[in-house]
Amino acid sequence: MAKLYNIMKELIVVTGGTKGIGKAILSKFAEEGFAVATCSRNQLELDQLKSELDQTTSAGVFVRMADLSTKSGVKDFAQYLESLNLEIHCLVNNTGFFIPGKTYEEEEGMLESMMNTNLYSAYHLTRSLISPMIKRGKGHIINIGSIAGINPYPNGGSYSISKYALNGFTQNLREETKSLGIRVTAVNPGATYTASWEGSGIPEDRLMPVVDIANSVYSAYKMSDRTVIEEITLRPQLGDL
Repeated sequence: MAKLYNIMKELIVVTGGTKGIGKAILSKFAEEGFAVATCSRNQLELDQLKSELDQTTSAGVFVRMADLSTKSGVKDFAQYLESLNLEIHCLVNNTGFFIPGKTYEEEEGMLESMMNTNLYSAYHLTRSLISPMIKRGKGHIINIGSIAGINPYPNGGSYSISKYALNGFTQNLREETKSLGIRVTAVNPGATYTASWEGSGIPEDRLMPVVDIANSVYSAYKMSDRTVIEEITLRPQLGDL
């Protein structure tokens, strides 16, 4: 039997919400009573996430299998969200992946892959979903960047390039939409304990917990409409790795 939801008005969309930072953000909003929606390329992980959150919330959990590295995948996810007939109050562009490597040594096509997933997914989905926010004169777009997008480092390669580009997109969007009632925030975490660090040999206590990133995103969203946190930078207490 399908679960009956007591859906509140505000829907929060978090892309790539089945693991790591995305899952922590999605879970935080769900725990606070918001309806949440996410996507992934893995249906099993989506089903597991939905089952997990359905046990602790009745606000509404909506999932869709979609590959946001393609424009058609973004369009499909956007159409699914529109079919829910819920107002999207916050979009968290979190989808991305990281493979270390020097710019001149990394595998051919790495830049294109990183840009498609880490930048173009956010660009195209934002364009697809922002019109209703503009009409209401209210909404929040949060882009999950990286320290790699504000400080260069060895082996940053195409990942760093894509995150620099994402920060540029975020800053430009902020200027374009500030008079329209849309808040725009860049979140740039340093080394965070996610699957990306598995097998690295780095101890867990040297990395930031994902819940800290989630709490910072939630706090930024809960500011009054008169205030926007333009950028959040988080680093491990002992500094970057």
